[in-house]
Amino acid sequence: MEAGGKVIGVIPEKLKNVEIAHQQISELHVVKTMHERKALMADYADGFIALPGGTGTLEEWFEVFTWAQLGYHNKPCALLNINNYYSPILSFFDHMIDQGFVKSDYKKLIVIDDKASELVKKIKDYKGEYINKW
Repeated sequence: MEAGGKVIGVIPEKLKNVEIAHQQISELHVVKTMHERKALMADYADGFIALPGGTGTLEEWFEVFTWAQLGYHNKPCALLNINNYYSPILSFFDHMIDQGFVKSDYKKLIVIDDKASELVKKIKDYKGEYINKW
């Protein structure tokens, strides 16, 4: 925002008073459910970046990544891999590929870097493609 950007927040009513609902952003949308939150965020987003976080972060990232796999959107799905935080997830992708549950091409859809500035460059250069599952 200091550089002139616009920040849009989306938070469910139930979490508004439990978590921090930032009041000084460009827009704050309070919705009823997490489903509404994720749908609205996906509509507004040009891409998705997961910073190190917990199960909610993983759940939200995997949902939008799955949508990319299914061809519901063509937006970059990125992981900021600070201190190798997401390296076990990448290893698990290799395991899923080895076991025949995930096509190896799907791993190429993940935008990843351990430096935010490099991750942003990769996102800007992202050319998503639909990969036929069958």
